[in-house]
Amino acid sequence: MKLYTYFRSSAAYRVRIALNLKGLGYEAVPVHLLKDGGEHLRPEYRAINPLGLVPSLEDAGNLLTQSLAIVEYLEETRPEPALLPKDALARARVRAFAHGIACDIHPINNLRILKYLRGPLHQGEDQVQRWIRTWVETGMNALERMVDRPGRIPQEGGRFCFGDTPGMADLCLIPQMFNARRFECDLSGCPTLVAIDAHCRTLPAFADAAPENQPDAA
Repeated sequence: MKLYTYFRSSAAYRVRIALNLKGLGYEAVPVHLLKDGGEHLRPEYRAINPLGLVPSLEDAGNLLTQSLAIVEYLEETRPEPALLPKDALARARVRAFAHGIACDIHPINNLRILKYLRGPLHQGEDQVQRWIRTWVETGMNALERMVDRPGRIPQEGGRFCFGDTPGMADLCLIPQMFNARRFECDLSGCPTLVAIDAHCRTLPAFADAAPENQPDAA
C-alpha cells in the first residue's frame, strides 16, 4: 500500500490516522505542495490524481483519491476495527460531522484557495487570516454542538466524538484542530472538541500520523 501524502495536509493526515487505526502498513510517498511550485502540479502526479491534490492511495495497483472516499474504502475492505458504528442513524450522524469538516470547513481554507485570495484577488495577509479564522471558527462552533454529548468534557481515560472508540469523526477532527491552532483560531467556544483533541493526540495512531512526525516534515 502506497500513500501519496504531504506532512501538513489535513486531508492526508486523516488518511494516515485511518491507516494507523486499522493497523495497516504503508509506504509514504511525499508530494511537496510548495517546493518548486508544487510537486502536486507536475504531470507525473496529475497522472495519479487528475485534481492534483493529496492524498492518493495505491492499493494492489488500484489508485484512489479523496480522503473520505479512501477512508470509506478502507472501512469496507478492512472492516476491523470499525471506524463507523453499525446503526444506520448513528453512521449518518458520524458522516455528517466528518463531512462538515471535509466538505464545508477545510475546502474554503485549502492552499489553492488561499493562494487565489493572495494572488488574483490581491488580498493582504490580514484579510486572508481573517477569512481563515471566520470560517474555521464558525465551523468549529457548529461541530461543538454536533458531538454525541454536547458540552460534556470527555471523562479521564478517553472519550471521542461519538462513542468510546475512535472513528471517522475523530480522524477528521484532529487534523482540523491542528489547522485551527496553526492559524491561531479562537477555540474558547469548543471545550468538548479541545478535550477530545487533547486525548486523541496521546494515542499512537494519532500521534504517529501528526505532521511533525512525518518524514517530509524536516
